[in-house]
Amino acid sequence: MNLDAFKAATAEAHPPEGLPAALAALWWIKKGDWEQAHSTAQADPSKQGAWVHAHLHRVEGDLDNAGYWYGQAARSRCTDPLDEEWDRIAATLLASASSAVT
Repeated sequence: MNLDAFKAATAEAHPPEGLPAALAALWWIKKGDWEQAHSTAQADPSKQGAWVHAHLHRVEGDLDNAGYWYGQAARSRCTDPLDEEWDRIAATLLASASSAVT
């Protein structure tokens, strides 16, 4: 799945089957459901989950908490617009998921 297809999938009622948790959390935040996105990201112990978790706390406006999660993800704090960061995270995770399947 590419970024355009992933964005288009947010028109559906539920995330696509088989999405890794970090991508599912991104899907939920794009739908505007911060709580579901947060609980999904929080359940993912991977660095990818931590990266999404950091983004979610930026969305919330809790920059200190976001900073903690960027550290857990081994990423620098992001100051880019939220939509740009979402796109970058989604594209990176989609590429990673795609290469894991091939």
